[in-house]
Amino acid sequence: MRRVLLPLALIAAAFAGGYAAQRVLPVATQDAMLAHALPAARAALPAQVDGTPLPSLAPMLERVTPAVVNIHSKTTVRVRNPYANDPLFQYFFGLPNAPQERIKQSLGSGVIIDAQAGLVLTNYHVIEDADDIQVTLADGRTLTAEVVGADEDTDVGLIRLPAQDLQAVPLANGDALRVGDFVVAVGNPFGLGQTVTSGIVSALGRSGLPGLGYQNFIQTDASINPGNSGGALVNLRGELVGINTAIFNPGGSGAGNIGIGFAIPVELARDVVRQLQDYGEVRRGSLGVETQEITPEIAQALALATRRGAVVTRVQSGSPAAAAGLRAGDVITAIDGRPVASRLDLHNAEGLLPVGKAIRIDVLREGKATSVSAALKARPKDLPGETLDPRLAGATFSELPERYRSQGVAGVLVSEVKRGSRAAANGLRAGDLISGVNQGEFADLAGMQAAFARKPTQLLLTLTRGRGSYFVPIE
Repeated sequence: MRRVLLPLALIAAAFAGGYAAQRVLPVATQDAMLAHALPAARAALPAQVDGTPLPSLAPMLERVTPAVVNIHSKTTVRVRNPYANDPLFQYFFGLPNAPQERIKQSLGSGVIIDAQAGLVLTNYHVIEDADDIQVTLADGRTLTAEVVGADEDTDVGLIRLPAQDLQAVPLANGDALRVGDFVVAVGNPFGLGQTVTSGIVSALGRSGLPGLGYQNFIQTDASINPGNSGGALVNLRGELVGINTAIFNPGGSGAGNIGIGFAIPVELARDVVRQLQDYGEVRRGSLGVETQEITPEIAQALALATRRGAVVTRVQSGSPAAAAGLRAGDVITAIDGRPVASRLDLHNAEGLLPVGKAIRIDVLREGKATSVSAALKARPKDLPGETLDPRLAGATFSELPERYRSQGVAGVLVSEVKRGSRAAANGLRAGDLISGVNQGEFADLAGMQAAFARKPTQLLLTLTRGRGSYFVPIE
């Protein structure tokens, strides 16, 4: 299925709200800054002071650095001049009507996790839509890599190298990581070549960051900069604990590190890799509930002492939540031991937990704490319109990428409309955002399916296109 661009209004809504002076950004550079890797500088220190050997990370790094690679990717993009169709500009400047091709380059890092199979873990945004991926090993070899799979919503990518004599880094037990543990970041900042920085784990389980997908980040003060994306975050035993992904800086990514960096936990990356190898994609689950935030009025009506949690407004028929006995009015406070402070926390937890595995759900029901058990059911990524209603035949609906949903944008994306179809005749276009039917709202594909379960006679879609939102009658 072809990719579509989100409407401009949707992009503005996703990136403009509330964080004008505070930006969380992927750290892959967009342009190649240096063509060749430079060796990391090492300070010359005495081996011992007063007869006592100095502690050093060098022995551990000698095992780790051969497994960290530099990645240089190229992507061909087609760009149309916005004035190409303007007759006045055409007359004076003779602008080409056809879209022009240009090469987008990206620098990042990667970690070899399987030496025999040549598997390298990196970020999705480092290799996104790349036509050519060149990988430079620590020993100087440069190889062309192939993409095994990638998951945009967790920003995890997996590539394969056709090479022998590789060295992999062992994966840590992520559950053993604690705040305050020393960690070391290895990557390719600013295209300078392999560089090592150190720090501690500042926080675990970070989420709610704007512009990113499913989130359960390790926060660290180890220096992470543009180009570190996809690089290794290791413990003092030389085991991989995370994949460096993003930085926080009010001045933007070009301003560099200020001691707030984020890494994908190794347990999350391990699960994504397993699914990419087993299925070629990542399958995510759903409880089958619709929820909303707890307002002061809802807290008072439900006699809640706190506004932390997600209140259930509807349980979808035949869903895991229905089988578990959840009902409207329940307040979900934790899922699989992970606190739920908001409906976004619940959605984030659903997307990160494995499908089919029984999990515990803690709820407040009529003021009393209880818990139920449920197994998440796989949610569809795409939905043909004719399965919802014959009037939507020819349209395909897709889940909204999580980086936009984390901004509070809700709904489903029209990813394709077949020419001459009934959906096309009704005015639907690829790139439209559908967020409701008959003035009732839904947040995702599961909610859209539930809204069409009642087989509405009249069909009025709530649609966002470009800079405007409309009610569109469907015949």
